[in-house]
Amino acid sequence: MRVGIVNTKSANFNSVLQALKRQGLSEVVISDEVAPLRQCDKIIMPGVGSASAVMAGLLGCTLEQVPALCQDESAASSELMDFIHQCQRPLLGICLGMQVQAQSSTEVPLGSGLAHIKTLGLVPGQVHRLNCGTLPLPHMGWNTIVHNGHPLFAGLPDGKDGHGAFVYFVHSYCLDVGPNTIATCTYGQDFSAAIARDNFMGVQFHPEKSGAVGAQILHNFLEL
Repeated sequence: MRVGIVNTKSANFNSVLQALKRQGLSEVVISDEVAPLRQCDKIIMPGVGSASAVMAGLLGCTLEQVPALCQDESAASSELMDFIHQCQRPLLGICLGMQVQAQSSTEVPLGSGLAHIKTLGLVPGQVHRLNCGTLPLPHMGWNTIVHNGHPLFAGLPDGKDGHGAFVYFVHSYCLDVGPNTIATCTYGQDFSAAIARDNFMGVQFHPEKSGAVGAQILHNFLEL
């Protein structure tokens, strides 16, 4: 099996790479070029930093160009974005790689004057700053999730009895619970800990940093 990691220019690829190697994989491709990604059986799209930085990586532009390219009236695209939209093999977004699957994000470049930027639009909803009250941001550390039995979570407790699986989060923005939510978490508010639509999946947490639970999730994804 060959796994492709989308080089969004905004991620710690080594931690994902090492997690995949622990799964016994030897063929892992990291690229922002479509040709090698087309040869892969599974696609992983990690992202850290900001939604704007990830979109800059997907569009092949600078961060300064994102406001002009990702406004509501824009139809900005790139070969890499087209590949993702048309992808028919299992694709897993991690952290911001999940968030940019939504329609838009309020995590805009400083000084842009925008209320939000357009993202990939694979699932409905807008990513926004966590409404966590007096709790500190970012939401960083271990928390439990409640899932709906999606195959991504095979072999893991569903959390509905209050004893969910622990996973590792680092984020200040979130996607609300919606029709494509397959797992939830609570940090001041309920939010989507994982989403899925057809072959597109995403997790807000970091499976590559979530110990045995994260390893099980990556194993399940590779088995899809």
